[in-house]
Amino acid sequence: MTNNFIYCKHLRTKSMFTGATQEEAFADKEDGRTMPCNFWCNRTQTVVGVDDRPVHKNDCKPGRSCFEE
Repeated sequence: MTNNFIYCKHLRTKSMFTGATQEEAFADKEDGRTMPCNFWCNRTQTVVGVDDRPVHKNDCKPGRSCFEE
């Protein structure tokens, strides 16, 4: 399970607080069952980023105006 994505350092999900690595926290489920996953921006503390766009692991990456590595 290799994850080649670089996520914004402000992206958060509940899995990050269970001792999971970043790779585990943002990994897609391999068994085909997709569980809803909630993401939020640590700067705004909401599901909307500083740029007023929704927060998600597929969106919070290089190229977004508020992205920070």
